[in-house]
Amino acid sequence: MEVFDKASQLLEEIKNTEISSPESLEQFRIKFLGSKSILKDLFGEIKSVPNELKKEFGQRINAVKQAAEEKFQLLKEQFESQTQQSDVSELDLTRPGYSHAIGSRHPVRLVMEEMVEIFKRIGFVVEEDREIEDDWHNFSALNLPEDHPARDMQDTFYISLDPATVLRTHTSSVQVRVMDRQKPPIRILSPGKVFRNETISARSHCFFHQVEGLYVDENVSFADLLQTLQFFAAEFFGSDTKIKVRPSYFPFTEPSAEVDVSCFLCHGEGCNVCKHTGWVEILGCGMVDPKVLENCKIDSKRYSGFAFGVGVERIALMKYGIKDIRVLSENDVRFLSHFKSVVVG
Repeated sequence: MEVFDKASQLLEEIKNTEISSPESLEQFRIKFLGSKSILKDLFGEIKSVPNELKKEFGQRINAVKQAAEEKFQLLKEQFESQTQQSDVSELDLTRPGYSHAIGSRHPVRLVMEEMVEIFKRIGFVVEEDREIEDDWHNFSALNLPEDHPARDMQDTFYISLDPATVLRTHTSSVQVRVMDRQKPPIRILSPGKVFRNETISARSHCFFHQVEGLYVDENVSFADLLQTLQFFAAEFFGSDTKIKVRPSYFPFTEPSAEVDVSCFLCHGEGCNVCKHTGWVEILGCGMVDPKVLENCKIDSKRYSGFAFGVGVERIALMKYGIKDIRVLSENDVRFLSHFKSVVVG
């Protein structure tokens, strides 16, 4: 039949068509595989084929279409491969490379991560939680009832007019939440941002960062606290660093203390940073008040613990010689570019 002959002729034409460029390959695709191709017309003639021959005719034109598709795909891959090789051959390997922009680390984050890594080496586990806190976890559980005068030590941001919801004033609230859900032994570190309604100046800000630690177990003593802080000071400031403890007051610890380190800039000889005393104050600490343990349903007769808190910005200012705390929150790329090559550890 004529349609069978036409299918055979198309098959021969497909096999014998010479294609030497991507342009001629596209013409081949349009002619044999496009939406208005010759094959589409041939498929339309199946209705004129007798019923007993329809199956054979369908197989014949399907073979023609398959031959066209295989030839098109094979030549397409060959031309793409040649193009890639041509692009590579045109590369000038002697040209200088393009420089890549390097991001900067923030000094506060650098100091915080270094502190965390030091305490992790002696078994502390990082715990983080919400920055919007309720009155119980931020104040009352920490031995600060509503009428306690020590609340005046921390000027608080209240959410709207709700006196029971605040921006946390310390990360001690994280420690309370951990003690609420976990029984001793507890050895945690709670780094994070805190907020206090203070006047912004070169030395203070309304938000800053803390790294606080808590250790609760049987027979924990003040000596354990001092050994922990001595280890931190030696690792962070240098192996020859000494610590000095001064009595202080915090409502959630008893006894409480302030800790100084021998000045890591002048090595105790006296400079502007240590105000010529040879010592720099770095943190507050103390033994966890038994009332705090009882508030968290921990048996204070069986367990004891210590806690400490370090202001990260204060350490960053001293370590990097920064004179104004406000630059730490301005995100000035000229300032941050000084920390491009700083690596923790």
